[in-house]
Amino acid sequence: MPLAVRLEHVSFAYGHGPLVLRDVDFTVERGEFVAIAGPNGGGKTTLLRLVLGLEQPTSGRVEVQARRLAYLPQRAQSGVDTPLTVEELVAAGRMPRTRLAGPLRSTDHDAVREAIARVGLGASAKRRLSTLSGGQQQRAFIAKALAGNPDLLVLDEPTTGVDAEAQESLAALLEQLHRELDVTVLYVSHEFGAVERFVERIVLVRGAIVFDGPPSDLPGVWHDPSHVHA
Repeated sequence: MPLAVRLEHVSFAYGHGPLVLRDVDFTVERGEFVAIAGPNGGGKTTLLRLVLGLEQPTSGRVEVQARRLAYLPQRAQSGVDTPLTVEELVAAGRMPRTRLAGPLRSTDHDAVREAIARVGLGASAKRRLSTLSGGQQQRAFIAKALAGNPDLLVLDEPTTGVDAEAQESLAALLEQLHRELDVTVLYVSHEFGAVERFVERIVLVRGAIVFDGPPSDLPGVWHDPSHVHA
């Protein structure tokens, strides 16, 4: 199976500080749905930044083979008090695929409508983001990411600030998108309960990778949120 992401013997330190990650070997095959979890300060965000190319490893090699990568950052919903509508936000996700900053073409408008429909916001396309619930706002940002037709979708703490019911709904949506679009999904969070029954692998990071496998093989202690937060 072709690979979307490969890290080989990767270690990383900020400046002259101690190593945040040590000798990490990690691969993601195209079409996988993988959760990356671990305690705050454990290195999962650093691992994410290495995959995104925002940091370079102190040693080792990082390779990302996805042609189109979409990134939904933590707190993507900041600024939702702007007058943007759902449609206008999602249209911004097509900009990298337009010629320079020219107007959207008919194919772009079709992609925007399809992305909004896929996340279940078709009836809310003309509504301002500020009038939506937290879960709906997050769906709008997922639609923006989908509008660029990515083959790798990276989400950093996507359920922050939404209630448990919305977390479950978003997790089910991501599984559906992964299955229907055959998009590779990296879901990064300090909590993984919402996606545990949907993902194929959970990777736990605590300075190094301490577990990498299916949720059914996860040691029982890691199902305790207090352990993950430790």
